[in-house]
Amino acid sequence: MRILILGGTAWLGGQIAHTALDRGHDVTALARGESGSVPAGATLVRADRSRPDAYDRVRGQDWDAVVDVTWQPGFVRSATTALAGRVGHWVYVSSCSVYADHDTPGADESAALLPALDSDTADRETYGEAKVACEALLREAVGERRCTLARAGLIGGPGDHTDRTTYWPSRFAAPADPGHGDGSGGAVLVPDSPALSTQVIDVRDLATWLVHCAEGRVAGAYNVSGHVTSLPDHLATARRVAGHTGPLLRVGQDWLAEHRVEPWAGPRSLPLWLPLPEYAGFSARDIGAALRAGLTPRPLAETLADGLAWAREQPDDRTRSAGLTDDEERELLAAARHT
Repeated sequence: MRILILGGTAWLGGQIAHTALDRGHDVTALARGESGSVPAGATLVRADRSRPDAYDRVRGQDWDAVVDVTWQPGFVRSATTALAGRVGHWVYVSSCSVYADHDTPGADESAALLPALDSDTADRETYGEAKVACEALLREAVGERRCTLARAGLIGGPGDHTDRTTYWPSRFAAPADPGHGDGSGGAVLVPDSPALSTQVIDVRDLATWLVHCAEGRVAGAYNVSGHVTSLPDHLATARRVAGHTGPLLRVGQDWLAEHRVEPWAGPRSLPLWLPLPEYAGFSARDIGAALRAGLTPRPLAETLADGLAWAREQPDDRTRSAGLTDDEERELLAAARHT
């Protein structure tokens, strides 16, 4: 197959390119090339999708499949205008953020969506609405039977520059707590949220399934994530992977809010933690349709172990995109011990 990846040099795009090459396909990546290089064997077409001439070097060719990861509706509009007539199948990486509500565990693809963004340009505040608009534009341009809408959940594994899935194994592998001579060394602060679910799709499994959809022209919308795992079980798996045997200091969501700890991601956060009940279904989506369509998620332990190995290879002075710094962790542990 001739596959055109709109991107292909960043984390997920690069993995898609690797996977497609490994499966014997001819791969071209259209990208600015600022996020990295393409894998050996792929062709890089340097282009800026915000420019009117972005597709000039690829529009005159036939493509068996296009894979796109953008969240800018204008990019979907211009790409389909330039290429739709010469593409066999379109695979679009959407997001579970398209849904209007996140409080119902087990919701499937029929759940209500956010209103589509009425603009070609989005910012992070309108990410979900922008993805809805991208889906709608693609359906209109190529038709329901010629596109896969992959509503991805949290992506993890090696290369996770967001640090959302590597934070916990990394923290358990290197606790910030220096110990107090009383056997409490190595303590780690964790959310006390036994009812909260987590759901991670390994980047390699996602890429494999996306290429599979291109090969088989799998049509429709799919929630694409890993199996649902409770937060306590996820943390227990991260501990085993990291070899952590120290104590856990559990604190509730009200305590975390009072101490200005952010949920999910970003500075001074505890990744994977989300407040309940409004996010009870955010990481508990029904993935049955994707499983029936060939998705095969690997064990969570493998994703976390490989993510930890990757994180250990990064520079020591790298600033994490999510989680607590060592100083913040020690500060919060001290506060929790005196609560």
